[in-house]
Amino acid sequence: MERHATTAMKILVLGHEEVVELLPMAECVELMRDALVARAEGRVHQPLRTIVRPAEAAGVMGLMPAYASGPRAAFGLKAICVFPGNAAQGKDSHQGAVLLYGAETGELLSVVNASAVTAVRTAAVSALATDVLAREDACDLCVVGAGVQARTHVEAIACVRDVRRCRVAGRSAERARSLVEELRGLYEFPVEAVGTVGEAVRGADLVVTATNSAGPVLRREWVSAGAHVNAVGSCTPHTRELDAETLAASSLFVDSVESLVNEAGDYLLALREGAVGPSHIRAELGEVLTGAKPGRTSRQEITLFKSLGLGVEDLAAAAFLYDRAKEAGAGTWVNF
Repeated sequence: MERHATTAMKILVLGHEEVVELLPMAECVELMRDALVARAEGRVHQPLRTIVRPAEAAGVMGLMPAYASGPRAAFGLKAICVFPGNAAQGKDSHQGAVLLYGAETGELLSVVNASAVTAVRTAAVSALATDVLAREDACDLCVVGAGVQARTHVEAIACVRDVRRCRVAGRSAERARSLVEELRGLYEFPVEAVGTVGEAVRGADLVVTATNSAGPVLRREWVSAGAHVNAVGSCTPHTRELDAETLAASSLFVDSVESLVNEAGDYLLALREGAVGPSHIRAELGEVLTGAKPGRTSRQEITLFKSLGLGVEDLAAAAFLYDRAKEAGAGTWVNF
């Protein structure tokens, strides 16, 4: 049998704490801006994610490949398991890795903790949407949910708006209070836990929903005119965080139309109920960033960004982390 000579290679492994240290939120917001602009301009190849959903399993696995062209061309693949029950054990519901591959030879360059990347880049994209779509004077923040994404979204929104106060509500009052205690003292604005979602949302002009709920946690009568909503938690066709009336009353912006019409229960269930039609989709965020389509058009308009997460976001984060870690001498190099 013919044997081929091989060249020893090393891969960079980056754990959770290293990702958090090397990927500051403010920098990630700008990184996501560049990634979504590249996608809008046709410089990214990204198929719809594949979901492995065994009937007997406690969670699902998602496979999110992407390729970005240009001077820093690379392939990326996020392989991540989503287990909603993890929160009860004090663990992140998202578990997995982002794999970074070189574009010239296809060699594996890096393995990056996906929980940390997902937590930071998801919040960064919401902050980017907030920066582009929310009123410039929006300052009253409400976060529905008390998990990992709730924590990172407070940090992210504070990067793009001068937050005056933040209210947190969740299905578990105890977890909401725990999150508030964790955040207390980190920001100049007050962060408080409130008893109900309705109480938290009323009067807010910046709203984040980041829950594992299968049914609506946000109702139209609570949302103020002129508010901006980032809907983050629901990512399957049969679950929703928003009632149909909220969706119908909002100008709908998305990270990906393809993802929306295949995966977003917030949209698909409202569509099935006749509350909205396909023309209700205003634009992808990348199209607003490039100026191809308009964003907010009035102060009274409710803008809604439905986030599903894109492979190019993970690829951009992994490529940035690879370069930053090499510069800083961080991470662990492993023979492979």
